[in-house]
Amino acid sequence: MLDRIAPESGPGDVVDVGGGTGGFAVPLAELGHRVTVVDSSPDALAALERRAAESGVKVRSFQGDATDLPDLLGPDAADLVLCHSVLEYVDDPAATMAALTGTVRPGGSVSLLVAGQIAAALHRAVAGHFDDARRVLADPSGRWGEGDRMPRRFTRESLSSLVRDAGLRVAELHGVRIFADLVPSGMIDSDADSAEALIALESAAAVHPVLRDLATQLHLVADKPAR
Repeated sequence: MLDRIAPESGPGDVVDVGGGTGGFAVPLAELGHRVTVVDSSPDALAALERRAAESGVKVRSFQGDATDLPDLLGPDAADLVLCHSVLEYVDDPAATMAALTGTVRPGGSVSLLVAGQIAAALHRAVAGHFDDARRVLADPSGRWGEGDRMPRRFTRESLSSLVRDAGLRVAELHGVRIFADLVPSGMIDSDADSAEALIALESAAAVHPVLRDLATQLHLVADKPAR
């Protein structure tokens, strides 16, 4: 994805929404990119500051929510906006997408990572919770009941529609963890060859037009049309 950020003009401006303690932000800053994290947790931002200092890089940070982006950063502030594991929890996904669209520059990209609805049904069924699996498929938010801690899940169609309605173009869509969460850990923990084979299988399945819909997480890259 980093090759999509104006590769011929050097480092880019990256905004990580809900970036927390800097799991993505610090490595991006180490690569030379100018990174800003926006997160609602002051504790997470304090940990981010320590992590960045230990790595010898500078990362800007602001406390706020995704919908605060226009006030915090202004329009066209980034070449790439990351919004990973955030859309599941916000009150208004459409408003969040509008904020992300306003923050990314024309010609830039938005990276979205969300929980997959179909995978949740599959995992509940494999665990023997067949009624829960049916509820996941029928519920507009992809939840299996009151005890479900995930407020919202997405399908490929619902996520793509959200992106297009915000004025972005779907560029790529990958499945993340299609088989990995179904394979008993004991099968691969002590066998390096099996682990490598699973990674190769995941890489091949990530872009498969059917299998990617079964992924625990969906990763969508969206582009903002250039003016």
